Amino acid sequence: MQDTSPLKPWIARQAVGRTEQDLRRALAALSEPDLLRLQAIARLRCRGLPGLDWQELLHEAVLRALDGSRPWPRDVSLIAFLAGIMRSLRSDHWRRQQATAAALSVQAAEVADRAPDPERIAAASQALAAIDRLFADDPAALAVILGLSQGLSAEEIRRRTGLSETEYDSTRKRMRRALLRHGLTGLP
Repeated sequence: MQDTSPLKPWIARQAVGRTEQDLRRALAALSEPDLLRLQAIARLRCRGLPGLDWQELLHEAVLRALDGSRPWPRDVSLIAFLAGIMRSLRSDHWRRQQATAAALSVQAAEVADRAPDPERIAAASQALAAIDRLFADDPAALAVILGLSQGLSAEEIRRRTGLSETEYDSTRKRMRRALLRHGLTGLP
């Protein structure tokens, strides 16, 4: 069971010895190079993690220090102390992202396992018929659509159809414009 006592931050500060006033004074006394160093650490910690902004990370670290939830040990510099908080916050963010991705993967698998209802089948049939009519006179577009429906990569589609890279890209652009023009978005 987690201790949620309102005295916990106060007790932790008493054992460690640093106060909120000590922290405020140290933060106010940070030099420009120290601030730049903290910014660089925050940027480094955020690299490769979508949804985590370095400024938010740095501000959250300072807030956690100020509210007493992270006591500042006497034998640790302020920069190292805040860097440690940022490392911990980054790890928490990464763990939450991993848990969310796993949950979404399970949900996607459940949705994929379900048989489509009649309404979705009818809508899909209509969309496919509209696409067939739209590209009936464009064999390159039909070949690209067929390759995409089979899950082929661009390189495999080009190899099977004999299209050059430029021809393939031009066909995809032509298809995209035609689909947008006819209101069939969400497709290639």
